[in-house]
Amino acid sequence: MLTPARTAVENADNAAVYARPLGFRPAFLDTAQMRIYPALFADGTAAPFHCLDGLPEEAVADRLHSGRVVRAKATLIAGFERGGFFFTRRAAARACEQWPTVAS
Repeated sequence: MLTPARTAVENADNAAVYARPLGFRPAFLDTAQMRIYPALFADGTAAPFHCLDGLPEEAVADRLHSGRVVRAKATLIAGFERGGFFFTRRAAARACEQWPTVAS
């Protein structure tokens, strides 16, 4: 189950994906609904890393009164979105190893 602590550890493990300019954006997939949620800060702006606080209520298991997410639904997995498609963390990392870097 995704928690802020687990997400922080996984963010550190995926530094290579964040560093490559291949268009991957942190996101979450609800495997029950097959819906992709972009990683957002609580104010709705795009987060450059996996952040649970911007998830909609239907994706949250526990939220504090302050708005901080304590735990996401068990059906959510963290990964990346690119071009409307969801990539697991492993698939995105593999793509970063195999695909050439896109020049900006």
